[in-house]
Amino acid sequence: MRKLLLSIAFFGIVLTGFVFSLIISLAFYHSADATLATKKNNVAYAALPTNENVFSAEIIVADGRTERIRQFFAEYNSPLEPYAEDVIKAADEYGLDYRLIPAIAMQESNLCKKIPKNSYNCWGYGIYGGKVLRFSDYKEGIYTVSKSLGTKYKALGLHSPDEIENTYTPPSEGSWANGVNHFMEELQ
Repeated sequence: MRKLLLSIAFFGIVLTGFVFSLIISLAFYHSADATLATKKNNVAYAALPTNENVFSAEIIVADGRTERIRQFFAEYNSPLEPYAEDVIKAADEYGLDYRLIPAIAMQESNLCKKIPKNSYNCWGYGIYGGKVLRFSDYKEGIYTVSKSLGTKYKALGLHSPDEIENTYTPPSEGSWANGVNHFMEELQ
């Protein structure tokens, strides 16, 4: 009888241990499953993204330059504001720094505020003594001065305001170039 009681006790303890182990295993299984589900929601990418969902844009530098020149003219209430695009086109056509024509206009005439009447000459171009070179409009002035700087002056190796000054306005002795450089830096 004693063997029977020991056998029943043994099987009872084993069965209780088995049930207890089963309950604990199921509890860990469900908690691990819940943790795994949480981790799945935090995955950034399951695979690398395709090129199909990539947005691209082309930035046109000329647009930014035109707007910058237009804003410069507007800031100083210049009648040249509607001609900002012409300044850029002329600079590109004749290989000039796009800031040069506005800077010269600022130095020479406060952006066309102080020019000989009906001359449309904001650049002091061809104005000396009693002589005044007149243009039919601002656009003609922009292209004429740009063409001269881009062909005649560049042919002489004159590119920067410091180099241009002695030919453009000889009596300035550095003040003209300093002013033009200052306004070019403002347009940077």
